[in-house]
Amino acid sequence: MNIKTPKNINKKAQFLAGIGASAWFYIYQEKSRYIIERYSEDGNLECSRLFRLNNTGFDINRPYNFTYLSNCKQCTIIQDKKKYKFSAVIYEN
Repeated sequence: MNIKTPKNINKKAQFLAGIGASAWFYIYQEKSRYIIERYSEDGNLECSRLFRLNNTGFDINRPYNFTYLSNCKQCTIIQDKKKYKFSAVIYEN
């Protein structure tokens, strides 16, 4: 699937197609924590939250892919065939 990234979303964002709703995900690191942003398919920011990594070994500088289950409360990333789980530090609807 070749979806054009909306202009307001970082070019490194990844599109994750869904049954109910598709979304763009962008992750970046601040010190030892991660900020993950979720955007609607057309580029509206749905959430931007501080996340903690629940396991070790993830390297943001190496190739990775967002996968299911990923939302504003938790995100899953696959890197080198290993799943990494991220949980929002504070989750509010």
